[in-house]
Amino acid sequence: MRAVIQRVTKASVTVDNRIVGSIQKGLCVLLGIATDDTEKDIDYMVNKILNIRVFDDNGVMWKKGVKDAGLELLCVSQFTLQANTVKGNKPDFHRAMKSEQAKAMYSQFLDKLGKAYDPAKIQDGEFGAMMTVDISNDGKTAMNYGNAFTFLLGPVTLQLDSRKFTYDS
Repeated sequence: MRAVIQRVTKASVTVDNRIVGSIQKGLCVLLGIATDDTEKDIDYMVNKILNIRVFDDNGVMWKKGVKDAGLELLCVSQFTLQANTVKGNKPDFHRAMKSEQAKAMYSQFLDKLGKAYDPAKIQDGEFGAMMTVDISNDGKTAMNYGNAFTFLLGPVTLQLDSRKFTYDS
């Protein structure tokens, strides 16, 4: 299971000119389900998404997760995250779980997310629909390193993979 999470000031999903999900400050989660994903992958993602520390606490960055901060989540099923782009120029989607199975697993993911957090703070798109996702990235991040210097960072966007716990540089 793969996810791209983005810290947002607001985000929404529109289907057929109607907003089906909308949040204010929190995380937008794009989630891709693979053919071999299991309940263990769901559990890993739910825990990581709720607890990864990308929010500040009284000006100290990287101190709170979305759950700790009491913020919102917008989840969007995104089969293209399972694309293989190594060979040729056409993405290969064979690793993406078939629609009916993926819909059931995505529903299970949302259910577990709601049980681990406040369901009223979780929105989602419409599985299998042509969606327009509007994301306003939250790029107000500064990291201070003593008196020496300050880094101003752009929007916070992270990749998560339930099967790959370390990334090669």
